[in-house]
Amino acid sequence: MSEKAGQVEAPVSGGDGGTATAIAPAKKPIPKKQPPKQLPPFKVLLHNDDVNTFEHVIESIVKVTTLTPRDAILRTIEAHESGVALLMVTHRERAELIVEQFLTFQVTVTIEPAE
Repeated sequence: MSEKAGQVEAPVSGGDGGTATAIAPAKKPIPKKQPPKQLPPFKVLLHNDDVNTFEHVIESIVKVTTLTPRDAILRTIEAHESGVALLMVTHRERAELIVEQFLTFQVTVTIEPAE
């Protein structure tokens, strides 16, 4: 077998008992897969308001996020005392979805870049 400009010659036997040479394309090296890129992180922030009760905010947090009731209570108290509390850090699309879900409960939540 010989190789010429990206082609490989290989002997091929014919039906008459003889052999002929066929030209086949050379095999290209398989490119290495790149690891997936990390999406930029976004903070989901709970804001204090004078409209909702503690119970309503806590129940909303438990329904929308994966936080435990205890963590929801702590975040609600933090938002009440300081004006804002970090609920989670996630990618933008999920953060935007969470904001929309909190809107259905009329609880004020915003997002901002984490970096």
